[in-house]
Amino acid sequence: MGSLFRSEEMALCQLFLQSEAAYACVSELGELGLVQFRDLNPDVNAFQRKFVNEVRRCDEMERKLRYLEKEIKKDGIPMLDTGESPEAPQPREMIDLEATFEKLENELREVNQNAEALKRNFLELTELKHILRKTQVFFDEQEGGVNQTTESMTRALITDEARTAGASMGPVQLGFVAGVILRERLPAFERMLWRACRGNVFLRQAMIETPLEDPTNGDQVHKSVFIIFFQGDQLKTRVKKICEGFRATLYPCPEAPADRREMAMGVMTRIEDLNTVLGQTQDHRHRVLVAAAKNLKNWFVKVRKIKAIYHTLNLFNLDVTQKCLIAECWVPLLDIETIQLALRRGTERSGSSVPPILNRMQTFENPPTYNRTNKFTKAFQALIDAYGVASYREMNPAPYTIITFPFLFAVMFGDLGHGAIMALFGLWMIRKEKGLAAQKTDNEIWNIFFGGRYIIFLMGVFSMYTGMIYNDIFSKSLNIFGSHWQMSYNKSTVMENKYLQLSPKEDYEGSPYPFGMDPIWQVAGSNKIIFHNAYKMKISIIFGVIHMVFGVVMSWHNHTYFRNRISLIYEFIPQLMFLLLLFFYMVLLMFIKWIKFAATNEKPYSEACAPSILITFIDMVLFNTPKPAPKDCEVYMFWGQHFVQVLFVLLALGCIPIMLFAKPMLIMQARKLANEEVQPIAGASSDAETGGVSNGGPHGGGGPHEEEEEMSEIFIHQSIHTIEYVLGSVSHTASYLRLWALSLAHAQLAEVLWTMVLSIGLKQEGWFGGVILTCVFGFWAILTVGILVLMEGLSAFLHTLRLHWVEFQSKFYKGQGYAFQPFSFDAIIENGSAAVEE
Repeated sequence: MGSLFRSEEMALCQLFLQSEAAYACVSELGELGLVQFRDLNPDVNAFQRKFVNEVRRCDEMERKLRYLEKEIKKDGIPMLDTGESPEAPQPREMIDLEATFEKLENELREVNQNAEALKRNFLELTELKHILRKTQVFFDEQEGGVNQTTESMTRALITDEARTAGASMGPVQLGFVAGVILRERLPAFERMLWRACRGNVFLRQAMIETPLEDPTNGDQVHKSVFIIFFQGDQLKTRVKKICEGFRATLYPCPEAPADRREMAMGVMTRIEDLNTVLGQTQDHRHRVLVAAAKNLKNWFVKVRKIKAIYHTLNLFNLDVTQKCLIAECWVPLLDIETIQLALRRGTERSGSSVPPILNRMQTFENPPTYNRTNKFTKAFQALIDAYGVASYREMNPAPYTIITFPFLFAVMFGDLGHGAIMALFGLWMIRKEKGLAAQKTDNEIWNIFFGGRYIIFLMGVFSMYTGMIYNDIFSKSLNIFGSHWQMSYNKSTVMENKYLQLSPKEDYEGSPYPFGMDPIWQVAGSNKIIFHNAYKMKISIIFGVIHMVFGVVMSWHNHTYFRNRISLIYEFIPQLMFLLLLFFYMVLLMFIKWIKFAATNEKPYSEACAPSILITFIDMVLFNTPKPAPKDCEVYMFWGQHFVQVLFVLLALGCIPIMLFAKPMLIMQARKLANEEVQPIAGASSDAETGGVSNGGPHGGGGPHEEEEEMSEIFIHQSIHTIEYVLGSVSHTASYLRLWALSLAHAQLAEVLWTMVLSIGLKQEGWFGGVILTCVFGFWAILTVGILVLMEGLSAFLHTLRLHWVEFQSKFYKGQGYAFQPFSFDAIIENGSAAVEE
């Protein structure tokens, strides 16, 4: 059987590589991606392994590349990505790569430091320019105003004692400092000056209109110019300390107007020179980054491949001669020849004369589970693996899920219009998958949608099919073949009578509608919902029972493959009989009722005589006698029904003790016989301990020889398994009614949106009605996509997932294995450097 239906056969191999050829051989295996290496040094610290220095060198190169990447993204330079994956460089090329990265990093850091220094100098000159301009306004006021201002400042700053002293010593001389401060700090700065200097300073400030660039981080900041007048050295010291505390920058400002004008001219000249130098520096930086951006992707790939190779070589052992590396690995049995060819290519590349040796080992360990997938089956396999990775060589539900998953989804989501929207979205992602796959994004929601594009497409297509069966498109019907019902009602009666009913006996022509449901049900009033309920409820049970029977049949393949005779006879057969005798019989009753009890039939097989399937099934299980039928009607659907039902229930009940006791009793008997046979031999073991169960040979991973399980634990385990199956058969059958419930809810929501939203716009007339209809249609379309497609689609998806995980897979799938994780460059590059460390 192919690997799609069962996981690949795996083999544990021992690999001997010559030291000089090990790097090239591992590189070829990484390109191949079919070998999972085991760690042969689990007790050795990561810092004490042989190739730890090479791994550190790779970490350092990655750090330098990340620094270059950050600078390139900061400047918005596009990075060239050809989509190609260069081969892993030879070990001697590491030195060239290290030298290249070191040179680029040093050059870029030097350019950045020079640019930062120039920007800081430019900022200082710009702030000084604004100070000279703003303070010139303060000083260049009218001459009379200056004297008045000086006198008012003097009166404000000098106490009575100072005035007295000033009268004897001459006119008072005021000092000042000028600087720049962040605008948001100015109010607190002004309050602190007032309090600390007790109001003996005079502050004037003006905003700088254009934001200034912070040379440290490149952010735009808003600042203000200030000038503080004070008297005396003590206040001068206090003012400077406050400016320092608020990180205000003070600049020299001459008192004489001529000196200020001369300084302003010098500042403008230096700013122009700085602009020229800054432009040249930025051009040089841009050229360096553009050149690096062309090769950055390839450099990342090369470094990560080198690091992955040395990380893998750290898993190997050295032989006593220190000239040979020994590895152990899991490989798919079918790919051993391909792996040997890759090893030969690696040996030829390295120039070694000693060929590698790949030996197959015998082991009782459980091999990893490897299911080959392509871009179509990958998403369905991911749904199965999310529940649990299959045990080795266990039946894989994924190929059957490809059909059953979108079909059960479509039963709940059946609408031709909504399914078309979903199918077109999935088809668009499939047609554009190459371009969309190249545009990597961190948006998890988009990654989930894109990863499940084939699932979305199939769910949409199947929903279109079930929508045609239901004859439902945006809650309306398509009249393709014409109705097979003859009604004598006029138009007003059909449009206005909410209690209108269809009579199958009087109005039905007798020939079925060619495909799906007759569109006449769209205008039926009170019995439309009754008809749909009965129809969808029954098909939900039919699909559910068939799905569960198929799951039990799948367990037969597991029992036969692993040659588990006891489980095959005393578990599979009773489980299948229990399900068929009770629940599949109920499905047969539904078909019998549909065939025999038509509305046009005469009694005793008319619709009025049709018994209830649910009541019949309950009476059958409880051995109750059916209630008397109406006049001229039969109690039973077919001759001998009572005897058949009693027989089926007794046989089903008889399966329960077989499932409960047969397997533990046989295992206990086999152990007793085995103990009697091997009693003279100390420490002997027998296959009978496992009840004659074989798991497919030594490489098949039957598990290591462990101590036999206690009989009490076997009885408890079997009891739990039996009770879970018997009760689960009832609850799982009822669980499939969610197909009916969600289908009904989806149809009713679509009808509510049509009735309460879109029909309002359709009833409007004239040009104003066209405007109203356009707005209403937009609102209706948003609600349809948002609620009925996205939210209802997610709900139906989750319910379908539950039906597969619990109701279907629990019949045969254990999911207790572990995934095959080969050493693959593609996976490492896709997941980044984190995959190397795992």
